[in-house]
Amino acid sequence: MSPEDVPMNDSFQPDGSEDHTEKIDPENLDASLPAINLKNENHGSSDAEGSETEDNAADTISNTSINPDQESTFSGEEHANSLVKSINSSEFHEAIVLEDSKSLVENSGKREPFSNIRLDDLIGMIKNAEKNILLLNQARIRALEDLDKILTEKEALQGEINILETKLAETDARIKVAAQEKVHVELLEGQLEKLKNELSERHAIEGIEHDMNKNDGKQPFGEFHSLHKELKSLRKENLLLKTDVETLKETLSIVKETDERVEALEKERSSLAASVKDLEFKLTVANDEVSRISNLKKECMDLWEKIEDLQGLLDSATKQADHAISILEETRDLRKKVTRLEESLEEANSYRVSSEKIKYYNELMQQKIKLLEERLQRSDEEILSHVQSYQDSVKEFQVILTSLKEERKRRASDEPVDDMPWEFWSQLLLLVDGWLFEKKISPSEARLLRKMVWKRDGRIYEAYMACKGKNNPEIRAALVNLVSSGVRAGLHVIHIAAEMAPIAKVGGLGDVVTGLSKALQKKGHLVEVVLPKYDCMQHDRVNDLRALDVLLESYFEGRLHKNKIWVGTVEGLPVYFIEPHHPSKFFWRGQFYGEHDDFKRFSYFSRAALELLLRAGKKPDIIHCHDWQTAFVAPLYWDLYASKGLNSARICFTCHNFEYQGTAPAKELSSCGLDAHQLNRPDRMQDNSAHDTVNPVKGAVVFSNIVTTVSPTYAQEVRTAEGGRGLDSTLNFHSRKFVGILNGIDTDAWNPSTDNFLKVQYSADDIQGKKENKQALRKNLKLSMDDPMQPLVCCITRLVPQKGVHLIRHAMYRTIELGGQFVLLGSSPVQHIQSEFEGIANHFRSHPQVRLILKYDEALSHLIYAASDMFIIPSMFEPCGLTQMIAMRYGSVPITRKTGGLNDSVFDVDDDNIPARFRNGFTFLSPDEQGVSSALERAFDYYTMDHESWRELVYSNMKIDFSWDSSAEQYIELYEQSVARARTGANRA
Repeated sequence: MSPEDVPMNDSFQPDGSEDHTEKIDPENLDASLPAINLKNENHGSSDAEGSETEDNAADTISNTSINPDQESTFSGEEHANSLVKSINSSEFHEAIVLEDSKSLVENSGKREPFSNIRLDDLIGMIKNAEKNILLLNQARIRALEDLDKILTEKEALQGEINILETKLAETDARIKVAAQEKVHVELLEGQLEKLKNELSERHAIEGIEHDMNKNDGKQPFGEFHSLHKELKSLRKENLLLKTDVETLKETLSIVKETDERVEALEKERSSLAASVKDLEFKLTVANDEVSRISNLKKECMDLWEKIEDLQGLLDSATKQADHAISILEETRDLRKKVTRLEESLEEANSYRVSSEKIKYYNELMQQKIKLLEERLQRSDEEILSHVQSYQDSVKEFQVILTSLKEERKRRASDEPVDDMPWEFWSQLLLLVDGWLFEKKISPSEARLLRKMVWKRDGRIYEAYMACKGKNNPEIRAALVNLVSSGVRAGLHVIHIAAEMAPIAKVGGLGDVVTGLSKALQKKGHLVEVVLPKYDCMQHDRVNDLRALDVLLESYFEGRLHKNKIWVGTVEGLPVYFIEPHHPSKFFWRGQFYGEHDDFKRFSYFSRAALELLLRAGKKPDIIHCHDWQTAFVAPLYWDLYASKGLNSARICFTCHNFEYQGTAPAKELSSCGLDAHQLNRPDRMQDNSAHDTVNPVKGAVVFSNIVTTVSPTYAQEVRTAEGGRGLDSTLNFHSRKFVGILNGIDTDAWNPSTDNFLKVQYSADDIQGKKENKQALRKNLKLSMDDPMQPLVCCITRLVPQKGVHLIRHAMYRTIELGGQFVLLGSSPVQHIQSEFEGIANHFRSHPQVRLILKYDEALSHLIYAASDMFIIPSMFEPCGLTQMIAMRYGSVPITRKTGGLNDSVFDVDDDNIPARFRNGFTFLSPDEQGVSSALERAFDYYTMDHESWRELVYSNMKIDFSWDSSAEQYIELYEQSVARARTGANRA
């Protein structure tokens, strides 16, 4: 695969983004520099001469760098010219380096490739080096150009500053003169005031002669007039001086701003000088890398020489092998000829012996013919006597046959009817329960009718079929007439659960409830299921869904609430659905889990389910509850309902995943009627890590008679501090009733020979259809179809940390590198994980080898199982896991981590400690990328190197029995032991 298909650089991100080279802004040069580097210290592209020239260019730059202390003598233009020359010289030699590298690649293409990946890496690294050096040179030139502009602006500003300083000196002189004139004006004003006072006194004097006034008054009034004019001129000049002073102040502020700008430019010049020095250092590092590249070129040449030598040895060895093969063929021909001669010799000997025997046999035959003729005559006589006796026996046989027919008719009504489907008996059972709820028959009649249905009594079958087409009262009357004592056929088991496949399925819990119930039913036990009636369940998958004409009341939060009861059959199993008439609309939320009040929703359902069993008069042997959602059943049963008469059952609790325990504040427990004060104790329901919190799973472990989990290995893991999620001490204390039973799969639903979701159905004996499904999936997802034998690795999972999402991501990239295709189906409830994989999906949207479908699609999941060659399951922990079992049933080889149920069902093909007949996949232990890569690489080698062994592995995997048969037997054994202990205890009491 080419580097364009799969990015080989370290900066590749799984969200589809890569570090693409961008133009560097000189003003942000320091921030952009870390992106300029060579990706691998072993890359090579140039010879020693190019490296030496670039070193000289670097020396030139460093010698002409800016010195802040010598600004007056520095010439920006000369510095720029010298840098451009050195850069041009460096670029010339870089071109030589790249040309040499390209020629090396072209020459390597003409020879036998010794490592395609190494050559691809070399090409990619040379391209990265070329781009980085070019960007570095461009950044230097732009930095120098900006430096020249700054210096020019500085000189212009310096000239303006000189002019302003001259104007400032002139203004200071004018201010001094104006100040002196102002003082003079003030003196003149004082004199003028004195003159005015004197004049006013003179006007007051009476009797002054007119002549005196004319002669004496000319001089003072003339002097006053001249002073007045001088005062006006001084005032005007004073106003002008004020205006000049304001102008000078504005000019001074401009000068200050200019000084500040000059300081800022000086700082910027210093930072640019530092950046240039940093660039010089980077160039030196780059030159070192280029020298390493030249060394790598030499190493490549040496390797090529070694490869040529090895090729020569290989050619000679090949010739010798060809010669040996020709000799072997000649030897085989000789052996065949010898074999033919030996056969001819044996045949000739046999003919010789047979001719002698023929004469002897003829004599014997003559004697036998005579004897036969005598016997034939005697036999004719005997036949006549036998015919007579035969006629007598026929008459006797007809009499016996007539009596047998009558006896058979008599016994037929007492024998179970095996040819009717379980769907029929489940519907009949629900019909009887409906009559009981509606109070149309008594509890004793209902109990006896249930027993007849339970044992599939022929009498109730014939009575029901005889009433077919009649109304309900007539059917009810006919069945009630049949009531009589019956024989108990087996155990009565009731599952109370939050999920059931296929109508309400989130994870493996739904598959277990349906699969285990069907297996128990096939073994002759009565099995019923109680579920919430979700608004979002698949109602169309429930047969004969109907509401009973009765409302069931159950206690919650201090009052009684009504519940509507629905009945129907699912996969042939009778199912009761509880629809609460509660203001909170507990199961009308559009989803099964994930609500803020899940604790209340399922504690309500658990109590309503027990109320249903009590009101229906049921007497089950086992009540089987699952996970924290129905873990409340155990304490509710023993604290409240056993004393009310629902006391025949033993409680079995199965935890499918101890990661989810449903903890809540202790006060929430009182909503369903339990005593929170009594149960919030360390030996009961109190959580082991928080004293004010109750743990439903812990309560179920304490109050149940049987506690199971879904695989033996997981049962051991959860009894440790690391795997128990806080419940290890509780599980160890109750270890005598705790066991791990490996789940099975529903082999009716998961059967490639009858699967309607597949394009072509197939089996272990006819595997051709698997190839056609593989091509159909590729076409559907628009993957490359060029190579039918290209391995296809698939994964179907919820994208949560438990499933090892980081290892799934690594497996995807590693599969592409190994030359395979990868398909992922699944989604994540964790937003950041979903967003991350959406980014990866967008990146690979048009990729020919990878496709991610981030949702769950039932039909597509069946096709993926059928199309896949390998199935990756790298879980961090896995209680059981059904994926690996389904994959093997469809002929896909699992690649799994050794944990939980995966460790109990997948055994490595290379593990000599495991008997060969049990080895069925590839496993790894360490939860890291190295472990995944190792298992993937071994699987790919096995697939590509040994096709016959791979076909045998696929065949044996498809023949493994992963049905519920053996698991159901283990559950039945636990049920019967618990029931027997209870009866023994009751008898003693």
